[in-house]
Parts: sequence; structure tokens; C-alpha cells
Amino acid sequence: MPPWRAQLAPLLQRWQGLQARERSAVGVAAAVLALYVGWAVALQPALATLREAPGRLDALEADLQRMQRLAAEARELRSATPVSAAQASLALKSATDRLGSRGQLVIQGDRATLTLNGADADALRTWLQEARSAARARPVEMRLTQSPGGYSGTLVVALSEQP
Repeated sequence: MPPWRAQLAPLLQRWQGLQARERSAVGVAAAVLALYVGWAVALQPALATLREAPGRLDALEADLQRMQRLAAEARELRSATPVSAAQASLALKSATDRLGSRGQLVIQGDRATLTLNGADADALRTWLQEARSAARARPVEMRLTQSPGGYSGTLVVALSEQP
């Protein structure tokens, strides 16, 4: 007799000793337990995945579109013609003039430092977009604080003759 059968012998004797009604009750309990385990292990996770899938797909689609936009922007920036340091300086000065008294620009070599005092978010975004597209400058350091009056602090951009 195999060892596992010897271990099951007391259970089989107990089963044999049960009345038909008790065997039915134990069978129903075992079936309910099996159904619950099947539900918990196989069906519930699958149904949860099906419920969450549309939201996850939408989020992934949004991420994909954002990455595609960034890739297109990177390709566009790489293919853009380089600007000279003089052109970049003029573009930054022009963008800073639109900030009025809220912005002051200092250019030293291949770096430009913009000092802000109470600039609103739209003005700062416009300045950054213009610095990036017209001057081919890229931000390298930013120390800004936000207050009810707007953004204050410094923003350093690097100027280069690369697209």
C-alpha cells in the first residue's frame, strides 16, 4: 500500500462511517468550497482585469500620444537650423522685453540668466517656449518660488549653436 493511502485510511474509514445524509452535506460543502476557490483564484482576478482594462488602455494611449508628440518635437528641434549666439541673444532679449519689469536678463558666454520678480505662469511659459524655439536655448537650472504675485527667482538657460 502506498504511503499516502495509509495516511488517508482514517479519513476513508470516517467517510464510510457517515450516513448518506452526512455524506451529501459534506459533498455540498466541498462543492461550495471548490466553487469559492475557483472564483477567488480564476474568475475574480480575470474580471477585475477586464474592469480595469479600459482605464489602463486610455492611460497608456494618452502616454503614447504624449511620447509621440515629444518625439516629433525632438525631431523638429534636431532638424531646425542652428542659430548664432548673436541671434540667440536677440531672441532672448526680445522675449524678456515682453516680460516688462517682471524679468531681467543677463547673458554671460553660453549661458543666460533670467531673474523674475512676480511673473505669471503664462508669461513664463511663453518666455520658455520662445527661448527654446527662437534661441535654441535649453533650461539648465531653475530656482523659482511661487507666490500670489507670481513666480520669482532665477532661470538659467544654455545657449548653443546646435539644433
